[in-house]
Amino acid sequence: MRVPWKLVGLAGVAGVAATGVVVARRRRAQHDYDPEELRERLHRRLAEVAPGDEAAGPPADGPSITPPPHGAP
Repeated sequence: MRVPWKLVGLAGVAGVAATGVVVARRRRAQHDYDPEELRERLHRRLAEVAPGDEAAGPPADGPSITPPPHGAP
């Protein structure tokens, strides 16, 4: 039995094209911001996070990681 390689190739190309269409439809819309608008948005987000930012460093009363003393097993 002969394998119709042209049909297999065309089916592969059609599959790649269909996958590209699905990916393009699901992709999040990209926006072009001018530099001033982008800067303003970033500053606003930083102002929202900065006052109560608990992820900036270890808590003052929490455990700290210290290396073991020299010569410890």
